[in-house]
Amino acid sequence: LSVRFGSAVIVNDVSFSVQDGDWLMLIGPNGAGKSTIVNAVSRGVPYTGTVLFEGKDVQKTPAHLLARGMGVLAQHHTVGYAFSVEEVVRLGRYAYAPGIFSRRSDEDERSVAEAMELTGVAHIARQSVLTLSGGELQRVFLAQLFAQNPRLLLLDEPLSNLDAKLRNQMRAEIIKLRQRINTTFIYVTHDQTEAMTLGDRIVIMKDGFIQQIGTPQEVFDHPANLFVAGFIGTPQMNFFDAKLVKNSDGKYAVAIDGINVELSEDKQARLSAKNIPEQDVTLGVRPDHIMLCADGVKGTVDVSELMGSSVHLHISTHDHDVVVIVPTNGNAAHFPMGSEVNLIFGGNVAHVFSKETEKNLEW
Repeated sequence: LSVRFGSAVIVNDVSFSVQDGDWLMLIGPNGAGKSTIVNAVSRGVPYTGTVLFEGKDVQKTPAHLLARGMGVLAQHHTVGYAFSVEEVVRLGRYAYAPGIFSRRSDEDERSVAEAMELTGVAHIARQSVLTLSGGELQRVFLAQLFAQNPRLLLLDEPLSNLDAKLRNQMRAEIIKLRQRINTTFIYVTHDQTEAMTLGDRIVIMKDGFIQQIGTPQEVFDHPANLFVAGFIGTPQMNFFDAKLVKNSDGKYAVAIDGINVELSEDKQARLSAKNIPEQDVTLGVRPDHIMLCADGVKGTVDVSELMGSSVHLHISTHDHDVVVIVPTNGNAAHFPMGSEVNLIFGGNVAHVFSKETEKNLEW
């Protein structure tokens, strides 16, 4: 799939598949091409390439048949009339003109009632949507989609317009919904928490290109390149200038500031299988994988943020700013500004990236 607007390439030769019942998350920064992919799948923008839905080319599928199979929840949506919640949900089930609803079979009415019950809006069925909060309105639009009973749901940043508390509540509601519905999802978000908690697989994008596809755990544990490593994880991964070396026994280690850390056996095996030579690398270590020690990479505390169960230390080393998460374990932890500290990490949590290609050398 490729999408171009004039000379601008928005989506560049993207290919992936979604299995029945999967929740696939499209994630990336603004301008990555996520929403454009969803618009192409639902035939909302012209594209080159092929989109197959249940084995059929969507370009050759009549619009009314495509609409029955796909439900789309856009980032911005409005209700043009003072409908009740029940009437808005019915719009997902019936052909309609403003204020007039056609045929009402028992099966259709059951679908509407079940959709409202499923999304927790049955108790406000008679209430005008103009009186609803953002979270309630979002549930109503989800109910409208479920009443349609689509085989594929396309959600384009459905929670982005909610405040942090509502977003967390709605994310929990969607997780609960998953246990009760058997529908395939393609879900666009820039929020990695949504992607990691909701998705079976994540497609990470940047500038129209796919950077990595994998399960949430795979992209967290084995980032394919520097971009993915820095994008996935909060706070983001720390990066250092280091050197990949071989010890006297032939085992790989990373050398940084006079400290050698031997890599774990699984990392040894992957690097050896690719016959990776010694070289300058970018070393990546996540904040919660760095430990304070008596002798290691030397640094100075710039900022200490007490987060309750942990302290986030912002530390300056000789060439980098580093974030370290230190558990408090219920005890007061004091790290005054200017404190001298030493940092160390295990060989099982070190990621080595090529200086030239920025790719993870293990993969």
